[in-house]
Amino acid sequence: MTQSISLHLLARTPEPGRVKTRLIPALGDEGACDLQRLLVERALELPADTFSERFFWLDDGPDDSLVELAEAHGWTVMEQPAGDLGERMRRIAALGLAESDGVVLIGNDCPALDGDYLAAACEALREQEVVLGPAEDGGYVLLGLRRIDPLLFESLPWGSDRLLALTCERLQQLGWAYGLLPVLWDVDRPEDLPRLASLGIRLGMH
Repeated sequence: MTQSISLHLLARTPEPGRVKTRLIPALGDEGACDLQRLLVERALELPADTFSERFFWLDDGPDDSLVELAEAHGWTVMEQPAGDLGERMRRIAALGLAESDGVVLIGNDCPALDGDYLAAACEALREQEVVLGPAEDGGYVLLGLRRIDPLLFESLPWGSDRLLALTCERLQQLGWAYGLLPVLWDVDRPEDLPRLASLGIRLGMH
């Protein structure tokens, strides 16, 4: 039987001074906001073919142009639930698993994440209960689940270099089979910016 897997993109609404704050010294408020918008747009254009449904979760009110783009690409636009990042992810995963056999959660910080990577995540999720896409900085860029437990989301150091390791420790505590995808990089710090050019992403400095 074919398993249905839904894709959930979590993103911050692009607002100057509020997004990509670690990049503001290099890009300025407007430049960091422009980068956030560009990365979200790129994620919304990812291929749809391996997913039964796709949901775009914005964290702080609608953004007309992003909502329009999302709907044009067949995403269902939602407002993120309340709580810290872990609680929001837990709630979104629980809602997704109520409707489909598996969920894949991604953010917009990883421009190297492409359709092939998503397809590999879905393939891994057919064999494992959990799949993680590791990030070079010690976090993760993708989380795929066929079941859920609050332990995977509570009291974790989101944004730290220990996140992936601690998540794996908790999966071992739960006794759940999990798989790791190839390591990718995300865009959080000024030293990440030159790599954008390799993907054909050009930024105007402000």
